Amino acid sequence: MAVLFILILGLLASNVAIATTTPSREIRSLNRHSFPPGFIFGSASAAYQYEGAAFEEDRGPSIWDTFTHKSPDKISDHSTGDVAVDQYHRYKEDVKIMKDIGLDSYRFSISWPRILPKGKLSGGVNKQGIEYYNNLINELLANGLKPFVTLFHWDTPQALDDEYSSFLSPEIVKDFADYADICFREFGDRVKHWITLNEPNIFSQGGYAKGNAPNRCSAWQELNCTTGDSSTEPYLVGHNLIKSHAAAVKLYKAKYQKTQKGIIGITVASHWFVPYSTSIQDLDAAKRSLDFLYGWFMDPVVFGDYPRSMRSIVGTRLPRFTKEEAMEIKGSFDFIGLNYYTAFYSSQLPAANITHPSYLTDSLATTRSDRNGVLIGPQTGSSWLHVYPKGFEKLLLYTKIKYKNPVIYITENGVSDVNNANLTLKQALHDTMRMDYYSRHLYFLKLAIE
Repeated sequence: MAVLFILILGLLASNVAIATTTPSREIRSLNRHSFPPGFIFGSASAAYQYEGAAFEEDRGPSIWDTFTHKSPDKISDHSTGDVAVDQYHRYKEDVKIMKDIGLDSYRFSISWPRILPKGKLSGGVNKQGIEYYNNLINELLANGLKPFVTLFHWDTPQALDDEYSSFLSPEIVKDFADYADICFREFGDRVKHWITLNEPNIFSQGGYAKGNAPNRCSAWQELNCTTGDSSTEPYLVGHNLIKSHAAAVKLYKAKYQKTQKGIIGITVASHWFVPYSTSIQDLDAAKRSLDFLYGWFMDPVVFGDYPRSMRSIVGTRLPRFTKEEAMEIKGSFDFIGLNYYTAFYSSQLPAANITHPSYLTDSLATTRSDRNGVLIGPQTGSSWLHVYPKGFEKLLLYTKIKYKNPVIYITENGVSDVNNANLTLKQALHDTMRMDYYSRHLYFLKLAIE
């Protein structure tokens, strides 16, 4: 099992201690030689979260620019990505830090509206955007870092959302392929690892059932969404994302892979789900939880269609692929990117919500972080994230067995903590909580590889 371990850097420090049953001696003895040759350590980012320069040098707005400015109350600190960490201007400093740390790679995403301000070729190509990414890629290579490039990390061009509701329309497939074509042509001579989509499953449910950008969900949820339908839109968006992914992969393999000699895949996020009890109902609920979160995208790219449980429960609300589409989608990857952070208990939902159907309840499972008042793992700075490194091993082995032993790259794994502005820099850098989190996850990753 080939693995790329991407560390999420830049989170704040904490004094929280993490207690698990992971053997301490074996954890302390871990080093780079504990992993197979070719194992890569790196860091990861996303354009909207890092770049800044949101309105500079002809970049067009994305749905996240619109969302953070028009719905500031949905952002906990009312912040935006207008400046972020200003990587657009400070990328050389960031690359130097990565080199000094001893990293092997850097995973970043390209901002679609920075390349195509209007989202499509007819709106013009932004040469300044292309220049920026050329400079970043060249700086990485000059410092011995391999670029891992994501084409889409949720920042849909606002122009396409205004024109035809972006991923709610099949029109997006051609525009995404055109955008991918530019990126392959301009950067593919140096980029050897491409990721079409980052966490399309989280994007589809977050933006179209939970009221994140582009702020859509059903009115009955009372989440102050602009419009939407949580029972159909997440599935339709997911469907068009999968077709967009397949179109980009088909293009790369037909036009560029032979000469550029790179590889291409997709990144999917998943939690691990532990049955709340030993009952058959809860065991089945945990399986369905995986199907509706992970299998939703994994089954199509491996087998050519959605999981049977989704077909059975969602019915006509779940779109169908044509035979031709299914053939293009099946096997449309050289590797799978996997993002893992935490785990939940899963149990049988008492009854289906007939009045208000939603992607969020269609799995007929309910998830929670505690059992009989005991948390599944230590609490972190995020309410949803509890430390459960054993789930990392479980998810990797599940992927290996169910999905035909694909090449796997761990494209995200990390932990948040509580913001403490009173810490000195020295105290913040004494980040024992995060060191412990990574060490324990590396331990279980090593077990999965072995």
